[in-house]
Amino acid sequence: MKLAPLVEVTRGAQGSDTVECVHYGAVAVVDTHGRIQYAAGDPDFLTFTRSTLKPFQALPFVHGGGPAHFSLDSSELAMLCASHSGETMHVQAVARLLDKSGCDEHHLQCGCHVPTYYASVGEPVPADLQLTQLHHNCSGKHAGFLAYCVQHGLPLETYLDPAHTLQREIRRAVADVTAVDGEALPMGIDGCSAPNYALPLSHLAAAYARLAQAEPQSRYGAGLAELYAAMTGHPELVSGTNRNDLAFMRTMPGDWVAKIGADGVQALGIRSAGLGIAIKTVDGNMRALYTAAVEVLVQLGLVKDPMQTPLAPWVRPQLTNARGLRTGEVRPVLALRRAA
Repeated sequence: MKLAPLVEVTRGAQGSDTVECVHYGAVAVVDTHGRIQYAAGDPDFLTFTRSTLKPFQALPFVHGGGPAHFSLDSSELAMLCASHSGETMHVQAVARLLDKSGCDEHHLQCGCHVPTYYASVGEPVPADLQLTQLHHNCSGKHAGFLAYCVQHGLPLETYLDPAHTLQREIRRAVADVTAVDGEALPMGIDGCSAPNYALPLSHLAAAYARLAQAEPQSRYGAGLAELYAAMTGHPELVSGTNRNDLAFMRTMPGDWVAKIGADGVQALGIRSAGLGIAIKTVDGNMRALYTAAVEVLVQLGLVKDPMQTPLAPWVRPQLTNARGLRTGEVRPVLALRRAA
């Protein structure tokens, strides 16, 4: 396992900072055929996909005509791929999804947690906040799971069981789009209780290259095209206020599709360049991940001056303490190498 330093965190006076932490990981940049173009560390590092898997978990529903069957609009389709912040717009959209399939919040099996919105905007969590499963960042994905089951007359109570027809179809779709043997996919249980799969990083990158291109000749090409249009058309629903995926997709509207996953995973599809990018910080650090992702785009020449874009907060974040004193910074140190 070869890992590369991606990001350093320093501490000290400005101009004389000392490295305190180094975050290692791997980067894979591939084309739509899965050929590695650039890398840092091991581009085939085996990585649990976490929420970067969401567009592909939605494929059986979209491929099977679910959006038309339930008269979903593109904003509701975007919610199937969301790791949302639990804002009012997100909660209402998930409620609409459930209503259209004849389900409600009690059918969800994702659990609930404090919305990430408050941390993203630096506000305290209201003391009277009434949490429901709609606030869970994966509730849109689960609403799509339930809709698939309703459409096809499948049991709702066991929709997360790996042996359920829905989960078998998801595994088949993931294997197809990522070009990995479905029987060989290592499986784990995600934070929302859904089955999740580990992939070589380069295969995750290839899946995002294909999502951005929506190759019409592939089995799931039409579904990928619908999901790409929904995600890039409604990035605020896929992500949320002050979130990095929203910033990526607003930097190059309609060209970049972006999705984070918990524990240090970032995937991007770049339509104009025909590329997919996947990044993993091996310690799962998200702060380092965001800065590494921006640096990858800079080194690929996809953004010239990120400080003049919505990506500015993650270029080289300055760190402060509780009194507002500067204590250090987060700075990229990764170096992409061109594939031989």
